[in-house]
Amino acid sequence: MLPLLFQTVGSLEQDQIVFPRLGLDFNVHSTAFTLFGLTVTWYGVLITVGMLLAMIYGFTRMRKVGLDPDRAIDGVIGGVIGGIIGARLYYIAFHWDSYADDWRSVFNIRSGGLAIYGGIIGALLVGSVICKLRKVRLLPMFDVVSLGFLIGQCIGRWGNFTNHEAFGGNTDGVFGMSSGRIQTWIARNYTDGSVAADRTVHPCFLYESVWCLLGFVLLHFIFKKWRKFDGQIFLMYVIWYGTGRFFIEGLRTDSLYLGTIKISQAVALVSVVTALVLLIVGLSRVRRMGGDYQLYADTAESKALLEEADRKAAEYEAKRSRKKNAILPDEEMTNVLLGQDAAEAVKESAEESVEDAAETVKETAEETVKDAAEAVKETAEETVKDAAEAVKETAEETVKDAAEAVKETAEETVKDAAEAVKETAEETVKDAAETVKKSAEETAKDAAEAVKETAEETVKDAAETVKETAEETVKDAAEAGKETAKNAAGAAKPASSGKKNRKKKK
Repeated sequence: MLPLLFQTVGSLEQDQIVFPRLGLDFNVHSTAFTLFGLTVTWYGVLITVGMLLAMIYGFTRMRKVGLDPDRAIDGVIGGVIGGIIGARLYYIAFHWDSYADDWRSVFNIRSGGLAIYGGIIGALLVGSVICKLRKVRLLPMFDVVSLGFLIGQCIGRWGNFTNHEAFGGNTDGVFGMSSGRIQTWIARNYTDGSVAADRTVHPCFLYESVWCLLGFVLLHFIFKKWRKFDGQIFLMYVIWYGTGRFFIEGLRTDSLYLGTIKISQAVALVSVVTALVLLIVGLSRVRRMGGDYQLYADTAESKALLEEADRKAAEYEAKRSRKKNAILPDEEMTNVLLGQDAAEAVKESAEESVEDAAETVKETAEETVKDAAEAVKETAEETVKDAAEAVKETAEETVKDAAEAVKETAEETVKDAAEAVKETAEETVKDAAETVKKSAEETAKDAAEAVKETAEETVKDAAETVKETAEETVKDAAEAGKETAKNAAGAAKPASSGKKNRKKKK
């Protein structure tokens, strides 16, 4: 037997699911029951249960956000239908090769084949259109349905469990699982052995179910205690679910791909970044507006619609009560009608009934046409008003943001310019000082060199001059001495000659 870290599982029956580390081993069939020859799967049952619980929870929260449940129910039903269609189309778009040759299989959703992101997109698109027609504000509605999404996803993921799908790569963790169908799928799709069929895999469906449950608890608390603006809970839902889905999707082996990119990871990343930016913008706007910001539940429009809904509900109950307590004809009148005047009474009653019915139909038709016209008029006015408000708010915010941006840019530009001037001045002064210092040093050095050269040349010239003067003086003196000696010799010669003559004379 291999060490516990590398524990493997043997060949399993197709419907057998095991959690070796937890000691769990049981059979899970995808079929829940058969009704009138129609097979109903656990996947469909769990998806339906999740939707119903989400709707029940949502309707208990409608009035908390200022919405009339009677108006909102149309948007919810439309959202459910749009969610199913969107989830199926999203899945088929990335598995078209599996459906291209059998278009009838496109409509078979009992065995799975729904993509949650497609479901969310479809529900929001269809639900939004219907909510707009029914005068239901979208952002408060999104806050409510986002919590419903978490409920539906938490329960619906167990449909993946009954279908033996939504699993990841190999793991030796405590929650590692396997099944016969999982082993078959891995052996067929991972022939390179990168995922081993005889080892346990990540139960990604379980991770996501628990993640959604935690998200519901957290956002439910924030919904009750810390909801600052309409749409906040929806943005936090996108951030919470997208973050978990990004990491869980990285473990899965049955992801939808576009080339080499996992679609769900890419969508999750883009959604989280976008929602985070919008959440910061929304909280900043509320902080900036302070007491001027109102949740939709606190507006006069919401209160008026809820009062109208309460009035209609009271009228309906009163009408039901009157019908229930209506007094039946007494016994004497019944006997008369059953007597000789029965035919006449029946005739008159029939005529009156027909006349009343005609009048009722006429009044109903007129009221229906009138109500429809009013509804269309109100819807158009509301749509134009909302559009105008949206444009106005967008323009104001854009202008304000632009002003803030210009102000911040100007301040930063001035600051940067001042810094640049300061740095330039400091560098200029420093460079000038360096230049002056260098110039002074070079000038002093040049002056010293010049003085030295001048002194050397002066001394040399003086020495030359003295030498030449001395040589000339010595030469002149020598010439003078020579001349003097010559003259003396000349003078001495006649004297000697006279002396000799005097001796002869004697």
